[in-house]
Amino acid sequence: MEKLVFFVDDDKMMLNLMEYTFNCREGFQVKSFMSGEDCIKNINLDPNLIVLDYYMGGHEDNSLSGLDTLKQIREAGKDTPVIILSREKSEDTISEFMKYGAQKYVVKDDYFIDTLIETIEKHFEELKK
Repeated sequence: MEKLVFFVDDDKMMLNLMEYTFNCREGFQVKSFMSGEDCIKNINLDPNLIVLDYYMGGHEDNSLSGLDTLKQIREAGKDTPVIILSREKSEDTISEFMKYGAQKYVVKDDYFIDTLIETIEKHFEELKK
């Protein structure tokens, strides 16, 4: 059975890379959103996993940050596994996400796509056990 994965990032090139990478892998169905608001609007599709960017759109346009989106997912009563994807490396930021139930925190570095693939595959492997 295909696993539905949501990718949420305000960077279209980043979304394209993640979509391409996972649409090419067997067993995945991908839905991409450029805002936390769009992710929340579609949460009723019950994704198996959400990959969520930390910074989205900046706070000047009142868009939800990754943390705000995670909080709203939890407030909606969803315990969907969430992986955070960010350039931010602050221990305080990582701790804050973990406090709200993020499973993993992947840093966007030069090799992040390999780390993300490994993290997602490991997540689904652990569910089979």
